[in-house]
Amino acid sequence: MDPNPKPNHGISAYYKTRAEHHAIISGDWLAQAQAATAAGHPLEVPPASATALSAASKPFSIIDEFNHWRRKPDLAEAVAAIMALVAGIRSSDATTMMELEIELKKASDALKSWDTTSISLSAACDLFMRYVTRTSALEYEDFHAAKLRLIERGEKFGEISLKARRTIAMLGQDFIFDGCTILVHGFSRVVLEVLKLASSNRKLFRVFCTEGRPDKTGLGLSKELAALGIPVKLLIDSAVAYAMDEVDMVLVGADGIVESGGIINMMGTYQTALIAHSMNKPVYVAAESYKFARLYPLDQKDLEPALRPVEFGVPIPSGVEIEKSARDYTPPHYLTLLFTDLGVLTPSVVSDELIQLYL
Repeated sequence: MDPNPKPNHGISAYYKTRAEHHAIISGDWLAQAQAATAAGHPLEVPPASATALSAASKPFSIIDEFNHWRRKPDLAEAVAAIMALVAGIRSSDATTMMELEIELKKASDALKSWDTTSISLSAACDLFMRYVTRTSALEYEDFHAAKLRLIERGEKFGEISLKARRTIAMLGQDFIFDGCTILVHGFSRVVLEVLKLASSNRKLFRVFCTEGRPDKTGLGLSKELAALGIPVKLLIDSAVAYAMDEVDMVLVGADGIVESGGIINMMGTYQTALIAHSMNKPVYVAAESYKFARLYPLDQKDLEPALRPVEFGVPIPSGVEIEKSARDYTPPHYLTLLFTDLGVLTPSVVSDELIQLYL
């Protein structure tokens, strides 16, 4: 298998390699959640990077470093990119800030081109570049001190990103109540973290998982939930409307959160939100802030298509076209709240948060 897969044949790299691996609610509340994640669950220090392991035996490759972090099962693709960029700064032979920034920009572009359809990967690289390089202190220090400052800021950004899921899980607990039924679509590690924490807090609830064809992500999530002792029912995708009467809330993740406050996520999220909205069921989104993207789609066709292989198990007649799009866009008016590591947001304030993130 090619160690550095790139998109080809119309199928996104993510899907080709998947088997491998009301305003802001109370700043005090967010601070408490962040403090709880730091105090109650010390963050594990990740193992040494590929750069450290290989020492100076071969030239540094941003893609090799990225793939090293990607193979860790609990690490999001975007966080793997952040870790790779930090390693890129550390291993750089640049002698001036201009050279270093050029190298960093090239590394960021290389990561984004690995899969041009990945919104979280692109957004994380852009946010990293802004967070790390936009500091006035760099203008007044010698190069060595400035490079150390870049590494320090990069590591801080990586630490924030690593803690994001736990912060979101803490913030989501007040919305899960005893006796509730939660409908989940797709396999989101953030959603799993929210449900796992609720279960460990001895909350009594059950989960409906959609099958999530053709990837069958619901099967994977239902297996994880069953192992935690959480009552779970698996639904075929076409049974969402049929089961919605029994549902108290919908909880989904997101591949990306766009400027309008809408989300881009696994195919079927849009129709699930439509059904929930029509039946007055709240739709909650759990996603990290590094997935905030400077995009403003107006409809489904405004997105660069992310394609995936689709198998029906039977021969397809010649001349029959197959829809291979992997994701859809859900407009903000079908969403209730977004659980993020920046706080619990209504879709309408996402644009304000984006401005602060990118400035």
